[in-house]
Amino acid sequence: MPTSSANDLHLVPLGAGDLIDRAVRLYRRHLTTLMRIAAPPVIVTAIGSVLWTVGVRRFVTTSDTAELALIVLLICFALVLRIGGHIFSLIVMGGASRNLVSHLLSNEPVLARTTYAAVRSRFWSLLGATILVVMWLGIASSIGAFGAYIVMIFFTFVLIFLGQVAPVWFTVLGGGIGAIVATVVFLWLFFFMAGKVAYVPQVMLVEGKSVFESVSRSFSLAKGNVRRLMAMTFFIFFATYSALMVLVIPLGLYAYINHGIDPSPWNQAEWPAWYAIGYSVLEPLSSILLAPVWMLGMSLLYVDERVRHEGYDIELMASQKLPPMPQLNVASPFAPAIAAPPDRLAIRPMLPRGTLGLG
Repeated sequence: MPTSSANDLHLVPLGAGDLIDRAVRLYRRHLTTLMRIAAPPVIVTAIGSVLWTVGVRRFVTTSDTAELALIVLLICFALVLRIGGHIFSLIVMGGASRNLVSHLLSNEPVLARTTYAAVRSRFWSLLGATILVVMWLGIASSIGAFGAYIVMIFFTFVLIFLGQVAPVWFTVLGGGIGAIVATVVFLWLFFFMAGKVAYVPQVMLVEGKSVFESVSRSFSLAKGNVRRLMAMTFFIFFATYSALMVLVIPLGLYAYINHGIDPSPWNQAEWPAWYAIGYSVLEPLSSILLAPVWMLGMSLLYVDERVRHEGYDIELMASQKLPPMPQLNVASPFAPAIAAPPDRLAIRPMLPRGTLGLG
């Protein structure tokens, strides 16, 4: 499998297209390993989806009280698995950040065991950070929705006033423009707020900071990242949906041709059990293919922020041309590219000193 040298890594500010392109190229290079990293939480989510589908279908058809109680417990357990699987996925993405950043800066091998060793070493901190990030995303959604609501109210009053004198087509056109403007406002506000906590797991695992220090550090790094974060999110969303369609369309064609089943989502209540379960399995499994791109994209975006704001491209050049910097016991506000790994992460012999002091 081809590998890249740290010396070949050009740390330059990345635009949205460059960010996606580099993430996809790294994804292709480490496809098998990245899918192994992403698989365990997705499998948990898939099991939860299957149990949820079975439970909900039985809930609407059973009339036995004792069986109904068991079905409610099954649905609750399935809900716990689905939510837990998504949280576990976020935790694993955070754990992968150290290994991926180390690979980007010093060509350290990308290994599943390295990622899960990082997850085990700081599991509770990652869980706390994930909960904080999810809560912050909820606040960001509320702020975005409020901004969109204000825009729609403004356009509504304007259109009511103009509707007395303007033709109907003008009112319809104005309503469409208002909806577009409201959507743009919502997206910009949401990603502006969400971008503030985009680097919390990377800071925690890469720089060795605590949860609240990582939040503060992420706020300081997140400057002008709205468009790049938005582009990465939309790319992952549409790519994941495309992967889902690639998996679902053959299943739908088979069901339609051989069993006369209408595969459209609006007829889910009429799907037989085998098709509903198959669909519920394929939906989370499609994320195995694209979740690694998100891991890589966020790690690249984190490194890019440090290049833009802290001049890590200059440090890269210095580390290539100059001898290693002596290890002095002096507190400095300028942290290294990556914190020294704790002993519990040393699961393999240390490599020779690499770019930016990584080993």
